[in-house]
Amino acid sequence: MTADTPIRTSDALRNVRYEIRGKLARRAQELARKGYEIISLNIGNPALFGFRTPETMRLAMIENFPESEGYCHQKGIFPAREAVVMQQQARGVTGVSAEEVFIGNGVSELIDLCLRAMLNDGDEVLVPSPDYPLWSAAVNLNRGKAVHYPCHPENGFVPDVEELAALVTPRTRAIVVINPNNPTGAVYPRAVLEGIARLAEQRGLMLLCDEIYDQILYDDAEFVPMASLVHDTVCVTMSGLSKVYRACGYRVGWAVVSGKVSAAQDFLSALELLASLRLCSNVPGQWAVQTALGGYQSIRELTRPGGRLFESRRAIVEAVAGEPSLELATPQGALYGFVGVNDSIESFDDEAFALDLLERKHVLVAPGTSFNVPYKNHFRITNLPDAAQLKTVFARMSELLAEYRSRPPVPTGRVVDASARFRG
Repeated sequence: MTADTPIRTSDALRNVRYEIRGKLARRAQELARKGYEIISLNIGNPALFGFRTPETMRLAMIENFPESEGYCHQKGIFPAREAVVMQQQARGVTGVSAEEVFIGNGVSELIDLCLRAMLNDGDEVLVPSPDYPLWSAAVNLNRGKAVHYPCHPENGFVPDVEELAALVTPRTRAIVVINPNNPTGAVYPRAVLEGIARLAEQRGLMLLCDEIYDQILYDDAEFVPMASLVHDTVCVTMSGLSKVYRACGYRVGWAVVSGKVSAAQDFLSALELLASLRLCSNVPGQWAVQTALGGYQSIRELTRPGGRLFESRRAIVEAVAGEPSLELATPQGALYGFVGVNDSIESFDDEAFALDLLERKHVLVAPGTSFNVPYKNHFRITNLPDAAQLKTVFARMSELLAEYRSRPPVPTGRVVDASARFRG
């Protein structure tokens, strides 16, 4: 090996993708540095669009700064963990104490820690498709195999329990449930969640439940906490401050282990060991948890009719309805729409379209294939911008789609890069 020899990277990264902050996002940064104004709709970052964390949470952090200069317990400060316990109890989850609560640097860190604590080489985890891609990446990074269960567009992206059950093998260790769902905005019916819970109990599988959008609901959508349905297996519920409380930068999330806790003692010990190795999570942000969960829930003002998130979602739904090439399963929760492109455009390619939209219209979206789906006719957009800006976005999008519809048909057997015509 010489000084010029490239540094070899880990083989574990072969199957790891995170295109939400990938090459398209890097290209958007290049364009922004050249002076172009880019509308970035690829990521759910409320602060980017003027949302603020509730003032009471900021004050709670400020008042407790003197108590935040040292390491805290590896599981987190007690007031934060106790506040999470009280929230779970209010939701009908029993048998949980502060000892089963872990505070992490966002849900992202906790996903990694939980999978690292449970997986061995070749263990399988059932992950939804589409998924939030960190789940698939974290399974692969921790020596496991992500097996994707389909959530079909024609079923409103709600999973089919029988299809899920057919994928269980002797190597399956856990089922991931993302509800309300990112990227689709689907909110799973109680009957579906009960079916998944019974399947996990019958097969002895853990449930890993990503519920970070638990209070971001529209119309009459009902959020049912999975932990309230699970009794005879282990359920890990993950949530945090990032989305509901518009505090992404605080990096505060939590994981709650419930259900058959007696079977989870080794897992809890492993999780605590891993938490200890990173000493503790961000301490100042933890002081905002008790105030957040016990205080006024301002998210409800944003998600009801007339609220900014509700009206932005309405703008997306109406824009899609008025565009002949687009279709959408109306989001019932979360901060996104997973928009489909119909057969009016031949040979549509989500990545090529996203690049065209960025280069020519200065709008950044996330291609659907970023979310581990086998089809290439979807993209994700966030409803965080206000309704007026979203109307501008869809007007630009419609101009590009009209050009796509007017293209001559691609001759049979010939493959054309749909974005090549617009580069240079």
